[in-house]
Amino acid sequence: MNRSDMYEALAARHPHLSVTDAEMAVKTLQEALTEALIAGQRIEIRGFGSFALHERRARRARNPRTGEWVDVPPKRAVHFKPGKALREAVDRQRGRP
Repeated sequence: MNRSDMYEALAARHPHLSVTDAEMAVKTLQEALTEALIAGQRIEIRGFGSFALHERRARRARNPRTGEWVDVPPKRAVHFKPGKALREAVDRQRGRP
């Protein structure tokens, strides 16, 4: 599912919303989540999952093409942990117990 599919699915589930309104809602939610992560906050959506930042320290790594050593700077990476309800729903759809 891409972004435009999401707009259309949201508008289809809620007939009072136009596709433009659904687009605005999804974009607003995305901006709020992005701003929270930039501020270093953890985001938890019950039943869906949580987003948190993981700090990755600086390290030395090898360029696989040249074999040359390179310094990789520290960075913050977004980590998503699915919630129990999401994991169970996906497992049920895959035919697992």
